[in-house]
Amino acid sequence: MQYNAELKKKAQNLRNNATKQEKRLWYEFLREFRPRFTRQRVIGCYIIDFYCAEAKLAIELDGSQHYEPDSIEYDRKRTEFLETLGIQVMRIANNEIDKNLAGVCDGIKEKTLGRQPPPSADGTPFHGSGLGTTGDDD
Repeated sequence: MQYNAELKKKAQNLRNNATKQEKRLWYEFLREFRPRFTRQRVIGCYIIDFYCAEAKLAIELDGSQHYEPDSIEYDRKRTEFLETLGIQVMRIANNEIDKNLAGVCDGIKEKTLGRQPPPSADGTPFHGSGLGTTGDDD
């Protein structure tokens, strides 16, 4: 994909002027979450609110403007484009961040960690259960 300096500058501006819900999700959860998320990531001709490359997961926070007919179509096209890249899109309404942050965080954990074992107590990835292993992983 071609580098787009204009979108990069716009993404930086969006990071610096995040919405209340973006700030809350970032500072209360995603900033320290692993696998790592980035904010306002440029992918193609779109800027994604939060993106986890390891899980290939895009998180989009939706305010009321996302429910207007033009925005619905724009979001549909963006999702379609991202899915062609193998990226799953998780859409979260702003009011869910306000009313149910714990549930939102659980949903993000499920999407990113649901297919992987949890990390070990020291935070490093856990690569085996110790049950029925042949020792080939050592």
